[in-house]
Amino acid sequence: MDIRTLNLKDPYYYQQWQDLIQSEGLFIENLDDITETLGIYEDDKLVATGSYYENVLKYLAIDPKFQGGNTFNQLVSTLINELANQNIFHIFVFTKPQYQQSFVYLGFQVVAQTEYSTLLETGDYSIEQYIEELPKVSGKNISAIVMNANPFTLGHRYLIEQASKVSDTVYVFVVAQDSSLFKTSERMALIKAGTKDLKNVQVVNGGQYMVSFVTFPSYFIKSRSDVAIYQTQLDAQVFKRIAKALKISKRFVGDEPYSPTTEIYNQSMQKILPPEVELEILNRKAIDTDIISATKVRRAISDSDLATIQKYVPETTFTFIKDNLQTLLRRINDGN
Repeated sequence: MDIRTLNLKDPYYYQQWQDLIQSEGLFIENLDDITETLGIYEDDKLVATGSYYENVLKYLAIDPKFQGGNTFNQLVSTLINELANQNIFHIFVFTKPQYQQSFVYLGFQVVAQTEYSTLLETGDYSIEQYIEELPKVSGKNISAIVMNANPFTLGHRYLIEQASKVSDTVYVFVVAQDSSLFKTSERMALIKAGTKDLKNVQVVNGGQYMVSFVTFPSYFIKSRSDVAIYQTQLDAQVFKRIAKALKISKRFVGDEPYSPTTEIYNQSMQKILPPEVELEILNRKAIDTDIISATKVRRAISDSDLATIQKYVPETTFTFIKDNLQTLLRRINDGN
């Protein structure tokens, strides 16, 4: 058997890959979310394949005749070595529970699991190290908020302010994904600037553990209508593990009249977080009856509508947008 790199833009390789993927009950999502794909061949027959996107292993499939032997170990080890050659040493995989132990045998550790899915990791970093690096606080009423804040609006400020009034400390976890219009470093800086008067607020980087792409692949979930439910349940389990270590007893979220997916996420948290973590859902802040949203701000940025932007954001955010408007417009034009 030999290992080859598969060019999925080549119809010959794509057809082989697709046949194997689908025969193992996997569903093909966006090919743009694949960095590289490897295949193991016996003669000219593709018997195993695996892909990765950044540091996440994806689309692992093995012909039934080659399961239960060394083919799985060879495939995963080759993918790990390929990432190591790119100086990537912290690796995630998202898989069905029945395959969990196979990854554990290869040195992976479980980050979180549900009835339907498991998130594992291996390498030179772990969720334990992430938790260890976070600032530790004292007090009985420790709460948390997870936000993208793309950008930080008066709505985000309201949510943090309400939590700070009833908490000894509020952790604000910022989703760390630079696929947003505002970079992670910018979003963190804007949240810190917009809450600097709230002395009991800790703004921290969510790393790859807080509502990031790592927890949201769905290529092995059979029922497409259940994808959001299964994904958000797993993500809630990841949060619950972090909350336990930090003694977080309450999480604040805003209601989501415009986003069915986020509403499903809130429902998943209501199911999974209690009793250890209480979930408090606040009504979204509105100006008269106009609900504030980051989507409206981004639309106003695209239109260079400074008056509308100023209506929805703190002065610190407005100053940043005004001073960097041309940069933001270039990012929009570049498809960010």
